[in-house]
Amino acid sequence: MRNELAGASGALMVCGTTSDSGKSTFVAGLARALARTGVRVAPFKAQNMANNSFITPSGHEIGRAQGLQAMAAGVVPEVAMNPVLLKPTGERTSQVVVLGKAIGTMSASEYHGYKPQLLELVLASLADLRSRFDVVLCEGAGSPAEINLMANEIVNMRVAYEADIPAIVVGDINPGGVFAALYGTVGLLPDHYRCLVRGFVINKLRGDPALLLDGLAQLEAACGVPTLGVLPWMDGLTLDAEDSLGLPAFGAVARAPLADSLDVAVVRLPYIANFTDFDPLTVEAGVNVRYIHHASALGRPDLVIVPGSKATVEDLRWLRANGFDSVLVGAAPTCLGICAGYQMFGRAIDDTVESGAGIVEGLGLLDAATVFDPLKVTAQRRATASVFGAAHRLTGYQIHHGRVVAGGSAGVDPWMTLDDGTAEVGAVVGPTQVLGTTLHGLFEDDGFRRAFLGHVAARANKTFRSDGVSFAAARDRQINRLADAIEEHADCARLATLLASASRPARMPVASGAVR
Repeated sequence: MRNELAGASGALMVCGTTSDSGKSTFVAGLARALARTGVRVAPFKAQNMANNSFITPSGHEIGRAQGLQAMAAGVVPEVAMNPVLLKPTGERTSQVVVLGKAIGTMSASEYHGYKPQLLELVLASLADLRSRFDVVLCEGAGSPAEINLMANEIVNMRVAYEADIPAIVVGDINPGGVFAALYGTVGLLPDHYRCLVRGFVINKLRGDPALLLDGLAQLEAACGVPTLGVLPWMDGLTLDAEDSLGLPAFGAVARAPLADSLDVAVVRLPYIANFTDFDPLTVEAGVNVRYIHHASALGRPDLVIVPGSKATVEDLRWLRANGFDSVLVGAAPTCLGICAGYQMFGRAIDDTVESGAGIVEGLGLLDAATVFDPLKVTAQRRATASVFGAAHRLTGYQIHHGRVVAGGSAGVDPWMTLDDGTAEVGAVVGPTQVLGTTLHGLFEDDGFRRAFLGHVAARANKTFRSDGVSFAAARDRQINRLADAIEEHADCARLATLLASASRPARMPVASGAVR
């Protein structure tokens, strides 16, 4: 039978009843299903809030989910796919990234007042994508029915309305109350937005769909919106989570660890960023990754990792307050700091940019110091790392304000060199080898990951044997599983009709530097 999505064109807005309802994964799965028929697809999220981000080949910072969705579609991620990114730095503040570059930090109220200035840029980015791709799949944020924010919103139904794009709403049935959530979402929308909602998708159903009985028909009778699919719960399906709601990371429950597995403890900082760095570790059957909140939960792991952070100084204070500063050395044979973790391991952090705290004493584990610069580094990088005396080439990316400068004292070991000539250092402190790097995504390189885990195992008097899994292939299989589920359990013919019902806009002018 002909795939009902073949030849599709147009656009669709995918909203959700809540955060973590499954919008991002639905867009990724639908993008893959469309791409498998030869349709050229682009993801789009006008405004994302996430400390997990992605660096495009052009050096622009976008939300991690849009990077994954572009991979699912088989296209190169670009800044037009997520023109506005918010990275929380506190309870009421976020760094604002516009067109892939940080423009400053704003309070929630300041940003709420600033948002209307971004609407034209958002719509221009969307129109540009629509002029170059067959289909654009737009993702909303949170719920479209946040009535307190609706007047100035630039990511949900305002975008659908301005661009004349139909919308669907995804609801998570797993916590219960999905019918009320879907009905209430539509009911709270004003008439000119409500008429754009053309379908519901119920997500994460455990068990038999027959148990829904006539609930779908009753829901349609109550609000006039049909349900276009009921997607099943899929064990182990967690793809490049946007925020800490997504922990544990990708694949963490996909397989049981082997006996005598490597025990990897990741410190879950309050402002943890780019924890997708550890997703590749979880695809290895011989590795158990766990997140810990307090030093008392550390135990005797083989590897401790202090990850990235969007509030480095604040998380350093938290690290001390929770007793980690006195136990990192000696708790494990190997300790790795990535980005902010590397900065914390040094002698001092001079931060007049992110926290405004000035000079703060570091943990003193490495002969290095960090100075924050207003200009943010966002770049893809190549590197060479020395593991077991052998050189391993790998790729990754950098996202930081803090520039780490290593000292030249005895005992400092440059273990990684970046393609810009920067040497990143480690040292043996007591019984522990302490390593630091600014490179995110380093474990996605299969060869380096296996060599590094072999090194960790040797220091722990263990043996690590990889089963040869490819992280890229594992992630691709997950995306295909999701696409298969959409093709099987969603009404793809009606989705294709919805896509085609979007009006085709004239090419809008794009603000200088907005895309490409």
